[in-house]
Amino acid sequence: MTDKTQPAPWQPDPPRTLAPTERAVEAVLLAAVEPVPVSLLAELLEEPAEEVTRTCQALAARYRAEGRGFVLAEVAGGYRLQTHPEMAPFVERFARQGLSARLSAAALETLAVVAYKQPVSRAQVAAVRGVNVDGVMRLLVQRGLVAEVGHAPGPGQPTLYGTTPLFLEQLGLASLDQLPPVEELVPDLEVVELLEARVRGVPTDDLRPAADPSLDEDP
Repeated sequence: MTDKTQPAPWQPDPPRTLAPTERAVEAVLLAAVEPVPVSLLAELLEEPAEEVTRTCQALAARYRAEGRGFVLAEVAGGYRLQTHPEMAPFVERFARQGLSARLSAAALETLAVVAYKQPVSRAQVAAVRGVNVDGVMRLLVQRGLVAEVGHAPGPGQPTLYGTTPLFLEQLGLASLDQLPPVEELVPDLEVVELLEARVRGVPTDDLRPAADPSLDEDP
């Protein structure tokens, strides 16, 4: 008599549950903008630096073994999550097709700061603009207008950014030397005072600069 019992279908091994320390490392790195030093991870997790290093290395190996679309990379004295190099064509396609062709005023202002102060870090751009620029900087990098150009010396070695050849191409410039001087983009002090007074509803007869007749027109 033939045994017609069918073998049980093959089932993959259930994925190993991440340890609390591994989950914490993932959460911090997902929220971080710059690479996070091991010393800071150790302080946040209240674990020895050697243990945190082993955790990061184990996570990196796991991602490689599972063929993930992202990697845990050790760069600039710290760790960060980033897209896998082999996925670059898809990421670039998303950046080009999945975003609006028009830059917002905030993006243009941020781009101007990078253009005139490069190489510059995110923190320096944020200090100039007075607002958080993380999202805008990511957008400009995705658009190919801004790119990483190095790291600043000192604690944390923050990433420095500069404009790209595409930036020059979009503006029709041969080099950054052809950017107009900043002074040409800033109005005279009298004009600034007049505009501020108008915004505040203050009489402007005594402030009106004689050399600028265009201000005689209503705003």
